[in-house]
Amino acid sequence: MIVRLYSNRDLLQARRLLESQELCFEENYDVLFGIFESGELIATAARDRNIFKMLCIREDYQGGPYLGELLTELLNSGAYTECQSFFLFTKPEYRYSFQQYNFFPLVNHFKVCLMEYGNGLNKYLADHRELVKPGDNGAVIVNCNPFTLGHLYLIETAAAQVDHLYVFVVREDRSIFPFDIRYRLVCEGTAHLQNVSILDTSEYAISGVTFPGYFLKQDEDLQLLQMELDLVLFSKRIAPFFQIKKRFIGTEPYCRTTRIYSETMQRVLPAFGLETIQLQRKHIQQQVISAFRVREALKNEAYETLNNLVPETTLRFLRSDAAREIRNRLLSYQRRH
Repeated sequence: MIVRLYSNRDLLQARRLLESQELCFEENYDVLFGIFESGELIATAARDRNIFKMLCIREDYQGGPYLGELLTELLNSGAYTECQSFFLFTKPEYRYSFQQYNFFPLVNHFKVCLMEYGNGLNKYLADHRELVKPGDNGAVIVNCNPFTLGHLYLIETAAAQVDHLYVFVVREDRSIFPFDIRYRLVCEGTAHLQNVSILDTSEYAISGVTFPGYFLKQDEDLQLLQMELDLVLFSKRIAPFFQIKKRFIGTEPYCRTTRIYSETMQRVLPAFGLETIQLQRKHIQQQVISAFRVREALKNEAYETLNNLVPETTLRFLRSDAAREIRNRLLSYQRRH
């Protein structure tokens, strides 16, 4: 019988079970399930929004019905959420066990396999079929927290080098500016560019938040592995659909993570026939234009400074009543990017 795990005793047993299988217990989850036999916890599974993780079955109970029962319970628990698809990351040798329960491998990496339940990626691509253009196409993936003159320079410069440019705005909401606002500001700021299409990444940008590393060794470089998965997914599934041949990225003098991502991109993409083009960041007053500088200026109500950092469309929003809540949140916001 599958039950929800709540108590400290249950969580301690779950942690011990996972560690006995050389797995890690992760604190972040929406629901955690377990199966008991003779009072002992013999299996666990958790769901964090649309990510399934901490799937673990004691060795002497593997090969039975428990995996299917756990997956069914996880799917049922997500039935009333807004999630259309569900994902799990597993070791490559276990992917066939999940395929029999209708999980489809999106990315096969030698260390990890990303699998999806549902037809989410195919639907995402089909929904954007009208945007597909023939030619020598390129792509930019941006967060835009918020949209700056630096972003505009990157997009304009990239658009001038290709027949059509796809600008993917990261949907994941980890930023001070919510996705709908970030997306709108990108659309408004690039409306004059005739060969540019704006779309969101949906669930198909793998981040450090969505990627659970519970089944990997402690010394694994999880961040680098996450980056490789993200780039392989883009290169194998998204770029071919949109006939993308080039991916553009700006230089990064401040953020180490972004710099490593750029280096990883230049290493991974050529294997898929994609070219990485790195563009110098735009400067103003001998400083790189960054979203961090914009947020700092907005926090300090330095609107004259903002005139030099953001396009008119972004500035209009930043000064509006609609941005009041964001301005208030910035007073306690600490993240740099």
